[in-house]
Amino acid sequence: MPARELVEFVARNLVDDPEAVQVDVHRGAEGTVIELHVAEEDMGKVIGRNGSVAKALRTLLKVMSARDGEPITLEIE
Repeated sequence: MPARELVEFVARNLVDDPEAVQVDVHRGAEGTVIELHVAEEDMGKVIGRNGSVAKALRTLLKVMSARDGEPITLEIE
């Protein structure tokens, strides 16, 4: 899934501990949910100041979901 690969690529390049990055994909009746897990100390880097990085990732996923016609949600844990 290209959306999963995009989230994983961006997250691995932002954090100090790329080995701790884990991306899980769950498909349901309401669309696809992508769960991003990072090390606790890297959480701020993935979320960004005032959520700017998280918003940018969600915007990219919104474009991909519009193209594919399937809703995609990002959860950062």
